[in-house]
Amino acid sequence: EPCSHYGKTPPCADLIISKGIKRCVCGCVDPFAKVQGRGIQRMRDAGIEVIVGVMEKECLALNRRFITFNAKHRPYILLKWAQTLNGFISRKGGPLQLSTPKTQMLVHQLRTENDAILVGHTTFLTDHPSGQNPERIVLSPTMSAQNERPSNWTVAATIDEVIAHLYATKKQSLVVEGGRMTLQAFIDRGLWDEIRIETAPVLITDGVPAPLIPSDAHIEKTESIDGNQIITLCR
Repeated sequence: EPCSHYGKTPPCADLIISKGIKRCVCGCVDPFAKVQGRGIQRMRDAGIEVIVGVMEKECLALNRRFITFNAKHRPYILLKWAQTLNGFISRKGGPLQLSTPKTQMLVHQLRTENDAILVGHTTFLTDHPSGQNPERIVLSPTMSAQNERPSNWTVAATIDEVIAHLYATKKQSLVVEGGRMTLQAFIDRGLWDEIRIETAPVLITDGVPAPLIPSDAHIEKTESIDGNQIITLCR
């Protein structure tokens, strides 16, 4: 939907009206509080034919981060993990390499496409994640209480603190990479929009089990890359 308010640029609806355009097709309504149908109404009041809802599902998917941020006042949250064929995400006492070079490259690409990435305290200490962008967050009440601030990392004590910080800084998307307790905490709170699970054809006898998939999740996409299966689930 063309906007109807002054932000970084003037209202798009006004430009459309001024150019004498006779017909406008909108995929979906803008959920932003200053718009929410006002752009559509402004154009109709000016005599423009406005059609709404063409390829609406695709448009909502394309703009899902922006829509979630404005409708739910939080970032779009994507949970991801890699697991063995029998459902373990790591060995007890240490990490387990399950991604292939190609799927690892796709993980790096995913990170660059989002505004923030979060890991738990244990993952931070054992995996030593690196990089500058996106914003890197470690969820750790211990580090927060001790006022530890590792270089180039944001430290938060609670999930609520993370959500509030990202909303205040206008970060529209967050990738949560674990470990299990952190991922399960987001699932238990219902704070997720998308889940990506990479399953490797590997079996181990003991380890840390993968999080429980929410009952309201459905498979959106399944693909096979380098022998690993990647499943994308949405609500």
